[in-house]
Amino acid sequence: MSKERVLVVDDEPMVREVLARYLEQDGYRVEVASDGDQALEALQTTSFDLLLLDLMLPERDGIEVFRTLQKREDPPAVIMLTAKGEEADRILGLELGADDYITKPFSPREVVARVRAVLRRAAALPSSQELEFGNLRIDAARRTVLIDGRPVSLTRKEFDLLEHLATHPGVVFSRTQLMERVWDFAWIGDSSTVTVHIRRLRQKLENDPSAPRHLMTVWGVGYKFEP
Repeated sequence: MSKERVLVVDDEPMVREVLARYLEQDGYRVEVASDGDQALEALQTTSFDLLLLDLMLPERDGIEVFRTLQKREDPPAVIMLTAKGEEADRILGLELGADDYITKPFSPREVVARVRAVLRRAAALPSSQELEFGNLRIDAARRTVLIDGRPVSLTRKEFDLLEHLATHPGVVFSRTQLMERVWDFAWIGDSSTVTVHIRRLRQKLENDPSAPRHLMTVWGVGYKFEP
């Protein structure tokens, strides 16, 4: 039986009840919260592997909860839920670093399948390889990044994107390829999520983000990592 803990955060009682039932039937240990404050209280006392987080919550919304989570040293995986179907909301969730995004109404079985997929990626054994490029050190096992020996705070997806590029030095990836390989699903339409993450990585890692040394743009194609 699965040991993973999942926190379902949604202000609709029926959604909480149905998702909790399906997840428990699949072997997950589930707790529920009806708003952002309850979610943060639960996170103070329990370590969760994944949150199903509604974007639109009363009082403290899902975005605020997510941003609070990202300040933790080892934040849980997050799948965002929302009744909004606009592409802009999906892009916002992904740009913030969410692992996946599901629009209501949804099939509970689909949600369980997405939970399985995200947790499977998170549980994959990390490489023990440490990568060094000048003053930049990437430790895949510890999921840490150092510049001149000083730690750099990255979101889960910022680290995943950096690690993917750095382990394939010199290889050019299109935005669509990066969405498929880092976010693990095909993306049709606006690929600005990748662009935003690259920009944030440059701001955090490069001495001069406007003239990057490592995270290079290949115009009309995509991005590559130069050692």
